[in-house]
Amino acid sequence: MSDQRHPVKKRAAGTSAAASDSSQLVTGLTAQLGKIIQPGQQLLLAYSGGLDSCVLLHLLVRLRSGLGFDFRALHVHHGLSPNADDWVQFCEKTCAALDVPLRVVRVDVAVDKGTGIEAAARHARYQALFESEADFIVLAHHQDDQAETLLLQLLRGAGVKGLAAMAMVDPERRLLRPLLDISRGELLQYATAHGLDWIEDESNLDRRYDRNYLRHEVMPLIQARFKSASKVLARTAGHMAESAVLLDDLAQIDAACTGLSASEIRQRLPLDCLHKLALPRARNLLRWWLSLNQLEMPSAARLAEMLDQLLCAREDAAISIKLGADAHLKRYRDAVYIDFRCSSAPFSLLWSGQPQLELPDGSFLTFEKRTGAGLACARLGVEKLRIASREGGERFKPDASRPTRTLKHLLQEANIPPWERQWS
Repeated sequence: MSDQRHPVKKRAAGTSAAASDSSQLVTGLTAQLGKIIQPGQQLLLAYSGGLDSCVLLHLLVRLRSGLGFDFRALHVHHGLSPNADDWVQFCEKTCAALDVPLRVVRVDVAVDKGTGIEAAARHARYQALFESEADFIVLAHHQDDQAETLLLQLLRGAGVKGLAAMAMVDPERRLLRPLLDISRGELLQYATAHGLDWIEDESNLDRRYDRNYLRHEVMPLIQARFKSASKVLARTAGHMAESAVLLDDLAQIDAACTGLSASEIRQRLPLDCLHKLALPRARNLLRWWLSLNQLEMPSAARLAEMLDQLLCAREDAAISIKLGADAHLKRYRDAVYIDFRCSSAPFSLLWSGQPQLELPDGSFLTFEKRTGAGLACARLGVEKLRIASREGGERFKPDASRPTRTLKHLLQEANIPPWERQWS
């Protein structure tokens, strides 16, 4: 280990005042987690070995028996630092001393996708965490992180949801951030009072990264004038979170005018609902609907462009707006749809009587025996049923008493959107 890199840093035992402050932290955290975590639940700590996660590891060890939860830790080895292997050894040693099971996951960070190394590493880290089983994935983000996130989102021109920054509890993604109301200074006091060791990641000093620039260059200037800046900014993020919830509630009220069920509204959004609303509410509804389909939020300009195309393009226009790598926004018969299907090469498969047949895109075609419905087994012959992608010109006779018709017309009558007919 090179002495110049200082991958591990130790703080000596602190004063009695620091010990008193740490006791208050434990008391507050116990009350907070007691409202969220149920006895018997499994927690997974994202453990980097830095100050924040080391303090949280120590706190969870102190609280686990009293609150009745069990937890383990996961360390993600990104391979980006020359000290990465030393960090693994440190994390293993620390967890072993505290009797906490630790799993180390090595990931490949794709740095050539144009998203930046920070975003690529974060994506790889979260992917490893989400693939793990746990009632909650516990993260060590604190009050100063929240303030920095709010500033970054402001500088990116984010909307209300973006300005809400990080939620303390995110049930949908199983995320829990119990330190979000605690400042980094308080965590440092706790570590000092208990003589904790932790890792100092050298990349945290690199001002080329936006967050580090804010942390080391911008925030000290702001805090020199406004002493409670981090606390106030974090509180503002909380206000934005409340506003985001209200905007979602408003979107659901506006969506209710369609009369569609929750599953139906997720599949399609009627255009007349958007037409009836003022532009701000229409944008809010479209934004909520995209979020409902778990799509990344577009910029304000991009969202306005989408809405303009959907509402103002001529009726016969074939609208297809790219939303991501595998999704397109489309309009069909006065409704908005999302096409998640990827184009694939033509295929031809033979069904041999099995209950399921896997298609090239990974989906399954399921066969069930029914009486009085479907295709007559006696007429098919197991060796005669070919499953293939459409080639065009297919004809079909669903009713023996009626003439043969083109598959295209039958699909149109069934109101199947054009982009789905090639799979039918």
